[in-house]
Amino acid sequence: MSAPDPDGLLETSSKLDRLRKEQEDVLQEINKLHKKLQTNPEVVEKPGDNSLSRLKMLYTQAKDLAESEVSFSTHLLGQLDVLMPTGPPGQQRRRIEGNEQKKKRMKADSDMPRPSPSMRHQEALANLKGEQVAARVTQENAEKDEWVICKVIHFDRETKVIEVLDEEPGDDEEGGGQRKYKLPMSHIIPFPKRSDPTSAQDFGFGKQVLALYPGTTALYRATVAQQRKVTGSFMCVISSYVLEFDDDEEEDGSLPRRLVPFHRVVGLPEGHKQ
Repeated sequence: MSAPDPDGLLETSSKLDRLRKEQEDVLQEINKLHKKLQTNPEVVEKPGDNSLSRLKMLYTQAKDLAESEVSFSTHLLGQLDVLMPTGPPGQQRRRIEGNEQKKKRMKADSDMPRPSPSMRHQEALANLKGEQVAARVTQENAEKDEWVICKVIHFDRETKVIEVLDEEPGDDEEGGGQRKYKLPMSHIIPFPKRSDPTSAQDFGFGKQVLALYPGTTALYRATVAQQRKVTGSFMCVISSYVLEFDDDEEEDGSLPRRLVPFHRVVGLPEGHKQ
């Protein structure tokens, strides 16, 4: 039996990360093509148009990537089994002794003052500088607020105000350049970490969420049509939800299902009316 190889485990997990990045890129291309065909279905009848053949190629590529992910995930599980220690005979006794020491430390820790939930939330926001978040903003001359992806550039601990940057305001905005907003903490929702699927809340079938609409930087209300699947360990998570967005009806009244990466899906804010 070969010796455990932590480097091999890291290499396999890195390959999985690269595979998922490729999957996301392919899914984005598929969604863009879907949107094009929905907007201009007659384009497929034009001479020289290759939309359908390109769509078939993208789906084939997505299938191959998914099969590769399963293969690497299986290999990774085997590596984890090799690395997990079986434990010598005296390990249980030492573990019990260690638990007693741990209880003493926990008792000592319990005597220390603990930060309130509000303070912990503020600390979390202070650590978001440079990260992308879901931000509730009011565009110029807009009738209502909307949720968009923004980058946190500053958090003022005294005023509890967060300054964010909308890097892609959209083609319909005057000026077309980047826009800054100063928002209260209640107008910010951090995204799950892309590198850590366990940081994401698990939304079940039928749950309403706020999610990035494919091909845009805006978030809209959607319903989970297929919940996220987890296989084996935290490193083996299928990375997308299947969602049905409100007000996204086809001509026949049906709601198309769209793939959205888990790190672009958050809980629906209370009282959301977008």
